[in-house]
Amino acid sequence: AFYRSSDLLQHQASHSGERPYRCGQCGKSFAQRANLLKHGKTHGGEKPFRCSECGKGFVQSSELIQH
Repeated sequence: AFYRSSDLLQHQASHSGERPYRCGQCGKSFAQRANLLKHGKTHGGEKPFRCSECGKGFVQSSELIQH
C-alpha cells in the first residue's frame, strides 16, 4: 500500500526499467530523482563522512556504515 499516488507511480516506474534522470557529467541514468541527486555528490570530491578508526572518507553515510 502507498500513502500517496505519486509513490505508487514511482514504484510502478521502477518495474518498467525507465530511467529518466540522467547525470550531466557522466551520463549515468536513474529511475528516481533523489538517486541522481545523491550520485551528483560523487563528482564533487567531497567526502564528509569519515571513519573514526582509519580516517577514510565516504560520500554517503551508508557507505561509512557498510565500511
